[in-house]
Amino acid sequence: MPRHVLTGTRGAIAVLERSGPRPRYLALLVHGYGEHSGRYAELAGVLAGHGAAVYAPDHAGHGRSAGERVVVEDFEDVVDDVHRAAELARSARPGLPLVVIGHSMGGLIAARYAQRHGDRLAALVLSGPVIGLWELPGRLLAHEEIPDVPVSPAALSRDPAVGAAYAADPLVWHGPMKRPTLEAFVRTLATVAEEGDVGPLPVLWLHGEDDRLVPPAGSRLGVERLAAGAHTERIYPGARHEVFQETNRAEVFADVTRFLDGVVPS
Repeated sequence: MPRHVLTGTRGAIAVLERSGPRPRYLALLVHGYGEHSGRYAELAGVLAGHGAAVYAPDHAGHGRSAGERVVVEDFEDVVDDVHRAAELARSARPGLPLVVIGHSMGGLIAARYAQRHGDRLAALVLSGPVIGLWELPGRLLAHEEIPDVPVSPAALSRDPAVGAAYAADPLVWHGPMKRPTLEAFVRTLATVAEEGDVGPLPVLWLHGEDDRLVPPAGSRLGVERLAAGAHTERIYPGARHEVFQETNRAEVFADVTRFLDGVVPS
């Protein structure tokens, strides 16, 4: 996949691109905490085959982008970086509708992006989004020293190959969360709650019913507020945190492309 380098808010931002021969829409993939956009190759392939030109930035401090590992001082800066990737996509392929797809922490970033730039979006897709009520940052910040509680690979998917690849991936952060990032999570969860809904923007919410990392009940509060109750949702029985890497991912991909068929021109 072609790789672009943009000047981000706090250093160089790497952006992967994947597209078919004649794309009819733009898809911006917004990855989660501690990982990188390369983990979304299968989803990018599905979207490219469906008619998307896919652009997937690595956030500051993540993947191939610059910055101290997993440090996010301010999520508004990350939203600015995602917007730079959107402008790259629009300048390369002007006039195409843009959809934003955010997973986990990327769901928080995508939600904030939609609040700030939703008038120029065709749709928003949130997968296991950190939005609404998420208790982990508060629990960790209560400690004088942040406990080293790494993400359990088994919490990601029922497919053991997904966890094994995650554990072996040198571009994934396997150490403890960092205080500035946890504080930024708390602030931005509050900001998204305060800034209100995204109006008529079509929203699709995807979540694994057995997601222990970002429990769906907490996310529901945020999604319903963000979409003013007018969203489409798919809660997958038995699925864990990463529905795009789950054993039923073919069903998940079909739900996404069916939703996008309703919002982008054929």
